[in-house]
Amino acid sequence: MVRLITHNLLACHVKDCNTNNFPLEFKDAQIELRETEFNPEFVRGIIPKLEWKALVDTARELGDTTLPLELPEMLDDDFLKNLHHVLLEIHVEDGVMICANCKHVYPISNGIPNMLLAEHEIG
Repeated sequence: MVRLITHNLLACHVKDCNTNNFPLEFKDAQIELRETEFNPEFVRGIIPKLEWKALVDTARELGDTTLPLELPEMLDDDFLKNLHHVLLEIHVEDGVMICANCKHVYPISNGIPNMLLAEHEIG
């Protein structure tokens, strides 16, 4: 499933595409919201692994404006719950992800991204 926690780790891996290849841009994204149990320790622990600007920009692109542009120093429960929602409860079910650099299209169908590359695209 394409959740934003997963999306925040994905970059284009087409041969010679090594600049401006992250984050992949969503297009025609069909979103489904699915509640998951809030685990503040998990959310707090994942923060250092996130590319914050990419996460915020992607969330806004998908219509969620709950995250601040800058990572706050105070990680209160409201902030952690908003981050939990963005990372784990927004599911992209269908659509595509497109590399801003080489324009390669990664289709998403039934929540599963197809990240496979053709033989000539592998570096």
